[in-house]
Amino acid sequence: MFKRLNELLSAYKDRDPAARSKFSVLLLYPGVRAVLRHRVAHWFYCRHWYYLARAISQRTRRVTGIEIHPGAKIGKRLVIDHGMGVVIGETAVIGDDCLLYQGVTLGGSGKEKGKRHPSLGNNVMVGAGAKILGSFKVGDHARIAANAVVLDEIPDYATAVGAPARVVRVAGEKVEMLDHTHIPDPIAQALRKLSERVDHLEEQ
Repeated sequence: MFKRLNELLSAYKDRDPAARSKFSVLLLYPGVRAVLRHRVAHWFYCRHWYYLARAISQRTRRVTGIEIHPGAKIGKRLVIDHGMGVVIGETAVIGDDCLLYQGVTLGGSGKEKGKRHPSLGNNVMVGAGAKILGSFKVGDHARIAANAVVLDEIPDYATAVGAPARVVRVAGEKVEMLDHTHIPDPIAQALRKLSERVDHLEEQ
């Protein structure tokens, strides 16, 4: 337990130039507090003590401004920098050595049951205000730009920007850009998904 805590504090100190000491990180950084409390809430959640688990997570949200559902699975050394407004859904999975900035949402795209939130691979960076919505994988070492809206899978080592997000680099190499006449229409995409959802509900 102490080894994992030391690794977490070291990760913050390595990634944040404003971090002066591990002691100050432990006492003053809301991301550390949110992750540590999530470990406790997740322990209760896995043993079906859902009310207690949720009570811990809600208390943490009020104290830190970071909302992590107790069902979410979080790997080692997660750094939540600043953290205010971060939301991580119930079926989200976060790998090791990930970095999330303020305002990030790992959310669902609807009210379906089962796996409905994204999975982040190892060493993923998600910029401030980015939204990753739906049940798909963001690959290892991927970079999601600030304010991007990610609705589809992102490959390993890719950089995604925009709303809706598009991959502009993979392993440092530029991806061929679309010309101006073939840019996807986000409104048309949203209407198409809404229509598919209505058709699905009518079938049910």
